[in-house]
Amino acid sequence: MPLLYPKVKPNPLQKANLCSRLFFWWLNPLFKIGHKRKLEANDMYSVLPEDRSQHLGEELQGYWDQEVLRAQQDAREPSLTKAIIKCYGKSYLVWGMLTFLEEGTRVVQPIFLGKMVSYVENYDPSDSAALHEAYGYAAGLSACVLVWAVLHHLYFYHMQRVGMRLRVAVCRMIYSKALRLSRSAMGKTSTGQVVNLLSNDVNQFDQVMMFLHYLWVGPLQVVAVTALLWMEIGMSCLAGMAVLIILLLLQSCFAMSFSSLRSKTTALTDKRIRTMSEVVTGIRTIKMNAWEKSFIDRITRLRRKEISKILRSSYLRGMNLASFFAVSKIMIFVTFVANELLDNLITGSQVFVVVMLFEALRFSSTLFFPMAVEKVSEAVVSIQRIKNFLLLDEISQCYPHLPSDGKMIVDVQVFTASWEKASETPTLQGLSFSVRPGELLAVVGPVGAGKSSLLCAVLGELPPSQGQVSVHGRIAYVSQQPWVFPGTVRSNILFGKKYEVDRYEKVIKACALEEDLWLLGAEAIIEIGDGGTPLSEGQKARISLARAVYQDADIYLLDDPLSAVDAGVSRHLFEQCVRQALKEKITILVTHQLQYLKDASQILMLKDGKMVERGTYSEFLKSRADIFSLFEKGNEQSEPSPVPGAPTVISESLVQSLQSPRPSLKDAAPEDQEIENIQVTLPLEDHLEGKVGFKTYKNYFTAGADWLVIIFLILVNIAAQVAYVLQDWWLAFWANLQSDLYSGALVKEDEAVVFVLNWYLGVYSGLTVSTVLFGITKSLLIFYILVNSSQTVHNKMLETILRAPVLFFHRNPIGRILNRFSKDIGHMDDLLPLTFQDFIQAFLLVVGVVGVMVAAVPWTAIPVIPLGIIFFFLRRYFLETSQDVKRLECTTRSPVFSHLASSLQGLWTIRAYKAEQKFQELFDAHQDLHSEAWFLLLTMSRWLAVYLDVICAIFVTLVAFGALILAETLTPGQVGLVLSLTLTLMGMFQWCVRQSAEVENMMISVERGIEYTDLEKEAPWELGYCPPPLWPPNGRISFFSVNLRYNSDSPLVLRNLEAFIYPRGKYGIVGRTGAGKSSLIAALFRLSEPEGDIYIDGILTTSIGLHDLRKKMSVALQEPVLFTGTMRENLDPFNEHTDNELWNALEEVQLKESIESLPAKMNTELAESGLNLSVGQKQLVCLARALLKKNQILIMDKATSYVDPRTDELIQKIICERFAQCTVLTIAHRLSTVISCEWIMVLDLGTDKECHRPYNLLRDKKSLFYKMVQQLGKAEAAVLTKREK
Repeated sequence: MPLLYPKVKPNPLQKANLCSRLFFWWLNPLFKIGHKRKLEANDMYSVLPEDRSQHLGEELQGYWDQEVLRAQQDAREPSLTKAIIKCYGKSYLVWGMLTFLEEGTRVVQPIFLGKMVSYVENYDPSDSAALHEAYGYAAGLSACVLVWAVLHHLYFYHMQRVGMRLRVAVCRMIYSKALRLSRSAMGKTSTGQVVNLLSNDVNQFDQVMMFLHYLWVGPLQVVAVTALLWMEIGMSCLAGMAVLIILLLLQSCFAMSFSSLRSKTTALTDKRIRTMSEVVTGIRTIKMNAWEKSFIDRITRLRRKEISKILRSSYLRGMNLASFFAVSKIMIFVTFVANELLDNLITGSQVFVVVMLFEALRFSSTLFFPMAVEKVSEAVVSIQRIKNFLLLDEISQCYPHLPSDGKMIVDVQVFTASWEKASETPTLQGLSFSVRPGELLAVVGPVGAGKSSLLCAVLGELPPSQGQVSVHGRIAYVSQQPWVFPGTVRSNILFGKKYEVDRYEKVIKACALEEDLWLLGAEAIIEIGDGGTPLSEGQKARISLARAVYQDADIYLLDDPLSAVDAGVSRHLFEQCVRQALKEKITILVTHQLQYLKDASQILMLKDGKMVERGTYSEFLKSRADIFSLFEKGNEQSEPSPVPGAPTVISESLVQSLQSPRPSLKDAAPEDQEIENIQVTLPLEDHLEGKVGFKTYKNYFTAGADWLVIIFLILVNIAAQVAYVLQDWWLAFWANLQSDLYSGALVKEDEAVVFVLNWYLGVYSGLTVSTVLFGITKSLLIFYILVNSSQTVHNKMLETILRAPVLFFHRNPIGRILNRFSKDIGHMDDLLPLTFQDFIQAFLLVVGVVGVMVAAVPWTAIPVIPLGIIFFFLRRYFLETSQDVKRLECTTRSPVFSHLASSLQGLWTIRAYKAEQKFQELFDAHQDLHSEAWFLLLTMSRWLAVYLDVICAIFVTLVAFGALILAETLTPGQVGLVLSLTLTLMGMFQWCVRQSAEVENMMISVERGIEYTDLEKEAPWELGYCPPPLWPPNGRISFFSVNLRYNSDSPLVLRNLEAFIYPRGKYGIVGRTGAGKSSLIAALFRLSEPEGDIYIDGILTTSIGLHDLRKKMSVALQEPVLFTGTMRENLDPFNEHTDNELWNALEEVQLKESIESLPAKMNTELAESGLNLSVGQKQLVCLARALLKKNQILIMDKATSYVDPRTDELIQKIICERFAQCTVLTIAHRLSTVISCEWIMVLDLGTDKECHRPYNLLRDKKSLFYKMVQQLGKAEAAVLTKREK
């Protein structure tokens, strides 16, 4: 297992003895640490071996695979539930027996109580035998209570642990499934959905496992209680039971509607999180196009729908809780009324036995049973969703990668295949070629010709419909859009291989990374954030290439790695890397850089998935195959010119800087290990310390309602409680009256007695009705307020996130942001209102009960006061540690999501390198870290509960014996009241303290949400001063000593830039990778606020609102960003254009044909982030989107880097014609793209080195531009010079 998180703190539970296990003593050392200081991640105990993610996942996976096989034999759907039952059923049932014992002790308590009350009723000071018997009963009662306290928590601990193990196992199954998804399955699911499965759906398992057993214990207990009641009071007990049964039926109906609401809610949540993740990934595009408002609207709309569903299920929950609050009172009321009507006489002791028997039912039947029904119905929905995901298509290893038995080869014979089963035209048709070691196959062709698909076919990602591919040897693959995972640069390049200094240095040199790494700082330490944040596209591309070269594989598939870098670096990569480092290997290079074709052993030309021509460079020249006039440039010299030794601009400056060898830590590693673990370091997010402040509570409540409503809520709660407690009090008077009737001291026929009885009953029924009404009102009201708060907080978070500067998204990985929007918001929607309501109810109940006890029998105050003090300190001591653990649990959860999201993005790379196993291990390591926190959280709350309940049990003992000692001064009603109330307290007191701790822990989610509502904002979107509507009329841009840095402590990326861009000028901006070309655009768009002045047509850019500025410039970026939705929505997010305009724009970017050939044309649904288009096509769509905006200034930031030269040239022509009246800035690496511009601007290290007509720059042999052109090789240089004339 990768030592991601160095951890050698063994779990003390392994060595703990029985007593320590029952009372959770083994946690004490941890509480001591937590009391002294803030807990850190390395204070947590390591995971128990049987709770390890890998062990659990493999175990369940085994059962699931068996189930799938069996289902295939019986021709039915496989059932995930069956696999789960086979895996965990036995141990689960054994622990279920504990519940049986525990609830048994609950039922026996009232009988002991009744015996003690009847002793007080028939009190006879001289009868010592009766006294001893009563002491026996008191001892029995105390023992019962103590046993219950220990068993109850032991049971819950084991249930929660089973739930945790099931959750971890399922998560691992989901992740390993995600690594095996086929391309078509990827279209059916989305990152958002998988994240939601991992964040919300699996959580049902933690919940459902706790309550499942009550499905059979509850009814069983009802039967037992009914039998006991029948023995006590005969017929009339059935009336009370009828109430219970009607209620249970009602609650089961609720539960059914829960599951349908649940599935609707999850679908909406999926959509919201998916949109959210697209927003976070495409944030640059959204900001540069000023689309924030429309996305805020889009997500808020989704959220509104989701909230309306959540509110409905919350009201049902509120009804459930209200019924739990009032049901025992209604049952008791109905029973006694029935008793009166039947004219039965009962003793005072019987009154309290009945009350206590009904109370015994209260938890298991009216709280846990409906909870179980609700949770089971929700879990069924979740299991169904997870099962559907597990049954998606996997990638079929259509051919094994045969061992390289000395002969390595890639051989493709008559290969035909298509991505979409339905489409008529296959993606690739009848391809045949073979490549042997030492050969370089260059693949060329226009956008969407199937070049990347060809590589996928060799990788085995694209299953053939006919023909075959045989691949001998290990594969290394570089994807077109480079992928880096969060970690260090070094770990990205090593990718699990062992670090060898010489080899590593060679690779770095070959991939032209030396200078970049030197600029960035020591590469071993430099952190890459999510999506590779501090790196430019070119750097990412070279790191991906370096990763491939370092693997030392046999077969190299390079998907256009040269497009993302500038000409000089591109030449260097081709010479040093492709020709030198890989000269022994089989290399297939997809490229648009035609100047390199003469060095290829063979060239394969594709168009529309068919092979147009295949052969060597000289054969191509002989046949004069000038398809697409691809080779017009080479025609002048028929023999390939010898490439000069390519003295690159890079090497000289480097020699001085890199003389010092870098000391390496890894050298000390033992030599025998060939493989190193992939290291991923993601700093855990900072978490706030200490308690959740009062301010958070205030903000949370006032977000949902006005102060008036909140005050009303408080009053209703108090009223409900008063009515509730008075009922108990009233019962004591009534019991005394019943005792007197029974013993014959009063006669029922007496008019005064009848009057008193009726009066008692009247008040009693009034109290019961008001309890029910107030109970329901307060439940619904609090849910309404809290769910509203959750909506308000979400909307504020969303607004703030979209107003945050781009830098915020570089610093926070996508998983971290999504974690707040999925997990924390999920808590605020579901769990928090429930817990809050529960806590308020329990707290008021405890206060009320204690008040009544002290009023009825004042001496009970003596044990109550120390008890309260002990409880208070215990809770404080507990919270000191548990809040730290809770926060650690929140922060250790983020890496699980980040890892999942980044793995899904780099899926093909991971599979090509056969690194699934390593990434699985990483996932397990992240899961185990989360499990450590979770397991501690779970055991700590049990630690608190056991201690609280044991203290309660001591309290019950004191009261029981005290009541017997003082028997002569008390009435039976008082004894019954006090004893029945202490027993009620038994579960309630610790529940109240635990829920209060739980609420504080849950409030951390609110706190994390509110933290996101006051981030630093970028400048306002609109200012009081608006530029005139036709601004900018000419598009003149002037830069005056502009400096730009991305954040306050980073180095300058633009240094004192002075530049002047003429109105309507066509400017080409070039420079090597990392020279500050894109930063120039960032300054223009104020993505980071520049120092110095930038004027556009005389208006200072910093003097107007961001939206006013950004809407006036069209931009197409190198990273194409598409959103889920139809093609039309992507081109025209606000429906501002007609169909004709859209088709024209597509025609201008040469996409019209390929879109028309799609079945639904413009209404084709794009998969997540446009998976069903090639990268070049995506760039063209984004370009079309920019062209539609018809602004005076058009900026193209390497917007055609993934497009073939032919299409590129056409597009440049069209732009020159259509935008003749506009200012056009083109940033490019391909010099052929910019050579036709009127002006060329050369940037280096963030300053403007040269700005002239291309003609002048090419005449000047000292100019940087001249040197860049010469690096392309003579042929290409000659062509460019000629074109420029």
